[in-house]
Amino acid sequence: MTESATIAAGAAPLIKPRTSKDDRVMVGFILVICLYLLITLAFPLYAMLSKSFSTYAFDLTNFEFQVNTGDGWSETFNAAEQNEKIQKFKPEDLVTSSDGRLAPTEFFPEFSFRSPTLYKLRQVRGDTSFLFGTERVDDTDWHEYSSNDFRRIVIRPSGATGLDNFRTYFSTPALFRSIENSLFISILSTIITVSLAFWFAYALNRSRMRFKGLFRLIAMIPILVPSLLPGIALVYLFGNQGMIKGLLFGESIYGPIGIVMGSVFFTFPHALIIITTALAISDGRLYEAATALRASRWRTFWTVTIPGARYGLISAAFVVFNLVITDFGLPKVIGGQYNMLAVDIYKQVIGQQNFEMGAVVSVVLLVPALLAFGIDRYVQKKQVAQLSARSVPYVPKPHKQFDRICLGYCSLIAIFIVGLIAVCQYAALIKFWPYNLSFSLDNYNFKVMDGGGWDSYTNSIQLGLYTALAGTVIVFIGAYMVEKTNGFFATRSSFQFLAMMPMAIPGMVLGLAYIFFFNNPDNPLNTIYGTLLIMVICTVTHFYTVSHLTAVTALKQMDREFESVAASLKQPFHKLFSKVTVPVCLPSILDISIYLFVNAMTTVSAVIFLYSPDTTLASVAVLNMDDAGDVAPAAAMGMMIFYTNVGARLIHQFVSRNVVRRTQAWRGN
Repeated sequence: MTESATIAAGAAPLIKPRTSKDDRVMVGFILVICLYLLITLAFPLYAMLSKSFSTYAFDLTNFEFQVNTGDGWSETFNAAEQNEKIQKFKPEDLVTSSDGRLAPTEFFPEFSFRSPTLYKLRQVRGDTSFLFGTERVDDTDWHEYSSNDFRRIVIRPSGATGLDNFRTYFSTPALFRSIENSLFISILSTIITVSLAFWFAYALNRSRMRFKGLFRLIAMIPILVPSLLPGIALVYLFGNQGMIKGLLFGESIYGPIGIVMGSVFFTFPHALIIITTALAISDGRLYEAATALRASRWRTFWTVTIPGARYGLISAAFVVFNLVITDFGLPKVIGGQYNMLAVDIYKQVIGQQNFEMGAVVSVVLLVPALLAFGIDRYVQKKQVAQLSARSVPYVPKPHKQFDRICLGYCSLIAIFIVGLIAVCQYAALIKFWPYNLSFSLDNYNFKVMDGGGWDSYTNSIQLGLYTALAGTVIVFIGAYMVEKTNGFFATRSSFQFLAMMPMAIPGMVLGLAYIFFFNNPDNPLNTIYGTLLIMVICTVTHFYTVSHLTAVTALKQMDREFESVAASLKQPFHKLFSKVTVPVCLPSILDISIYLFVNAMTTVSAVIFLYSPDTTLASVAVLNMDDAGDVAPAAAMGMMIFYTNVGARLIHQFVSRNVVRRTQAWRGN
């Protein structure tokens, strides 16, 4: 059959778009950023997963001894035989971590370092080692030591791969109970937060009440503070010496009540943003039709409002659930003895130095976080457009009684939010609660507190600035390349997958993964561990997804004709990028930068394992001071973070307004 006949028959050959030199250069950028995400996300997570399946125990059969008390060397015997003779260690006592150490002198009850006795030690197999001081010995030769030297030896455990760590975890009631606690708190907090946020958003979008702008500003306040701050405020309000502790009717704020109240505070704006967006795109014609059919307001609510906002409600629920179950700061401050998964990770790693069990808890925490993220993404794919070209924006009509109810409700929420912040500021200014209520700035004298002094505050500002600068550049360039490159579908899809992963990874999990990966002496990047650089990398990676989605949304608004025109004029992509794309998307670029800055200032969980004495952060200082009993100085440092973020927001608003005036004038034409 001829080519013309084939075309006439409707079976035209598939023509693949040709890739240009610019496309190949752009895909090179994609590969570079893919490599960045692999090194800063995928590889550390793999190292953590490997650690969770690694078990360690002292294999006593692998260590053999000979003893010379002055009349010649004894027969060879191993540590297991000696342990059976003296009944020193039970099998469960020999289970340890990768850093476990056992002194061989434990097998000789009569040992004295002043004795003239000589000892020989060797390994049957060379798969473990022992330490003589700081010298590592991993051969199978006999080594002779005096009594004084023998006491400097420690034997190291043997490693194996298996599910023993998980069996231990699920067979330990105290650890397993953390799963139940975390799920209970997360579900309860989600129900309360989404309900409160929905009615707040409903009042903003469906009423004609006054002060809407003020209420929107107040509702966003919790984003500007670390999650530890509401915990401190609740302690001052309802703690053992709280201002209004009687309102709890004898119940303790240290536990589920405090965690839920604090969780509602810091997750409220996240739910509100999503639900407000869902309610704002309602089609006014549906409400006009309901009015024409004489449907009651209640019937209209259930048949028009809720169906239109259901995807927003579901998405908000999963976002809140994820935030609560992965949060570390709030349950650490106010949880008391009520254990949750994120706090368990901290206790296992910092408290017990059991990194393997910390990795196990991290894997357990990953499961609900990944499930929530996966279901949320699935629901979003099911969502269909609520607005069409013929849609009419919904304009609420005045209704005095309803407007007064909405004003009263929003006022109560605003009082709750502003009240907690005001309590923290009050606590930061009084000398000694509740005995000396005179005002003073002594709590801001951070250099005498156990938190890193003012250096921790300046470190946080540096972290915020570096994260905002580096993160914005990496994120926007990556989004541009993946959105504007032609062809290379597999590469672009892989990049999109990597870009979405950070949203599903809790900060505690990512921070612990960085320990296993970057703190490995064999890793050439080991030198950045304990520096400000690794915290910048961790923070950029942790908050990569939302920034990436913001950039992609802005880039999708630009027609691909820009690239076609540039190609026809033989202009390289970098000139189009710098002269057209960046100016057009500058408002979104500024939004990404302020988002990264604010989160870098408030994050605790992602960096709690990564700071050094020289790189302590303000948010970590709040935690350390609270642990040390310096609660008022902790509140003062938390308020410094809040005011810094407020200042950054104001600068962002000023710069954005000027940028829009200069670069976005075309939008008004």
